[in-house]
Amino acid sequence: MPIMMPDTLAPADRRLAIIAGGGDFPFEVFHASQRHGYHPCFFALRGFAGKQVRAHRGTCLVDMLNPTDLIARLKQFNPVGVVLAGHVSRPNPSLLISAFSALRHQDELRQVFGEGDDHVLVRVIRLLEDQGFSVLGIDTVAPDLLCPDAVLTKSKPDEADWQAIRNGFSLLEALSPFDCGQAMVCQGQRILAVEGPEGTDAMVKRATQRPRWFDWSKQDLSPKFLVKTAKRDQERRADLPAVGPRTIQICAKSGIKGLALGAGSVVMIDRAMMIREADRAGLFIVGAQSGGKHGR
Repeated sequence: MPIMMPDTLAPADRRLAIIAGGGDFPFEVFHASQRHGYHPCFFALRGFAGKQVRAHRGTCLVDMLNPTDLIARLKQFNPVGVVLAGHVSRPNPSLLISAFSALRHQDELRQVFGEGDDHVLVRVIRLLEDQGFSVLGIDTVAPDLLCPDAVLTKSKPDEADWQAIRNGFSLLEALSPFDCGQAMVCQGQRILAVEGPEGTDAMVKRATQRPRWFDWSKQDLSPKFLVKTAKRDQERRADLPAVGPRTIQICAKSGIKGLALGAGSVVMIDRAMMIREADRAGLFIVGAQSGGKHGR
């Protein structure tokens, strides 16, 4: 089945294939990559990509469990690069092993899909590269989607806030070798929660719940902060940490004073809306380098 693509598509040296999962992020990548001179086309993963992505002109609908077809369609498209965008829930490992067995030995696949999500994403990239594709990161095709090194809101962190933020960055740095979350909530010198499989938003809610047995009148009520950044030596072409307006809303409801994000390492989904929501709630958003150095 031939791929339907826009008649105005540029030559192959500017074609970009976006393998699109769920959420709004694929469209952010689509428009941002256009601003950087690419001519993108969606390869929408059936069961994950949203309705708007699937209905977009030129979109090619593909099945995660049919990698042979996906690779054939990518080769027909002949892109300069492939980028992964949007969330995907991992299917049953036995289905994945069966689906990819034409590309890899089953014993190897059992090992791959038995590893953590970080390792699986790295192997997916390797599979694409083995087929001759150049897998690109967001920092290559859409760098303006990454958090800058700056204070982005009207509210700004003070020196006491920065000390807590540095503690948060130090903890995430120490956790880098482990396949766990990329965010945490801190309060003063205390770590209230580290992100697990539930994701950032659920972690914030968990960290800020008040247990009935806890007498908060006798506790340190210093401000709470969300700190999020990529892991050290993370494969930057897949699964960079991301935040969006919903996270800001949840932080505001949960009593979070501000967000500190790794500059150049955290994707901001709908940055303008995030900043408006934060200013409305009186929160700060700051981008900081590894180690929690001050944003500009």
